[in-house]
Amino acid sequence: MDAERTSIAEICLQAAHDGSLSFPEIVGKLIAADFEGYSVDYRRNTQTFYLPDGESLVCDIPQAAGSVGAKFDAGEIERLVRWAQANPADYSYAVFSEKARAAGCAGYFVSFLGRRVVYFGRTAETHVEHFTR
Repeated sequence: MDAERTSIAEICLQAAHDGSLSFPEIVGKLIAADFEGYSVDYRRNTQTFYLPDGESLVCDIPQAAGSVGAKFDAGEIERLVRWAQANPADYSYAVFSEKARAAGCAGYFVSFLGRRVVYFGRTAETHVEHFTR
């Protein structure tokens, strides 16, 4: 992967964790750099960015507190997504990740092409969120 795209991916990853960019802003930057999506793996503490030609970049992410819960709670994941979308003063991606892990979320896939995020549990149960960007 070229240095410019690597830098953009790393900036977006950092921005998610420090709150300096919103999800829509991050999506916009990644789409503009021709990424087609990314995945977050809470069990390996990695985030992988994908290009259409099959090239990818794997980055380490800060480990969220706690382990991935055994039971996937789709209702809690939906509640957490609504909380993130509302962006209240107490929102942070670190807390979102911690609570998602506790709710059994092992990770998620973001597809810009499909305009959706697929959250999944250890047993491959899923919750799908669509977005307009």
